[in-house]
Amino acid sequence: MSGSEAAAVEAAVEAAAGIGGALWNGKVSAASYREEETVYRAAVLEQYKLCVEMADRVSARRNLANTFFLTLHSGLLVFLGTWLSQEHRRSVPAALVVVAALVLVGMCAAWWFTLRAYQQLNRGKFQVIGALEERLPARAFVAAEWRALGEGRDWRVYLPLGRVERWVPVLFALAYLLGCAALVR
Repeated sequence: MSGSEAAAVEAAVEAAAGIGGALWNGKVSAASYREEETVYRAAVLEQYKLCVEMADRVSARRNLANTFFLTLHSGLLVFLGTWLSQEHRRSVPAALVVVAALVLVGMCAAWWFTLRAYQQLNRGKFQVIGALEERLPARAFVAAEWRALGEGRDWRVYLPLGRVERWVPVLFALAYLLGCAALVR
């Protein structure tokens, strides 16, 4: 389970009860099905499976976005390091350096906000999953697994990846700003 998923699970455990009222359709219950309650439970289970699958897809898209931004910024650092190591490139106008740094820091901000959006999206999905688990025989995903991981409180048991991955764009931005400061002086 990644860090954003862990944060989402933590929020889901807390919010599952509150979202239950919004999740469940009051006009549809086990009695709404002409067959036994088993059909109703099967429908809930299928919706649960769909929600878990969609949460997994959001996590996969987040990982893809991370890979894109990490590759982009790593490539830019290699390019800038190579370009600036050449003697004829050392006399770059200060205005150009500042504008380039602002663009690069802006790209880091876009990365950070993209991560945040995916984390918020998964948080909502895990709240819905938690509410669906209220209707299932076991709450294995939201409640039990999260407790087994110490609810992300002890890094020796489980360190949520979301806490780590949010620092990567910040570190790249700091590298760009320090490089800009070194070139401008």
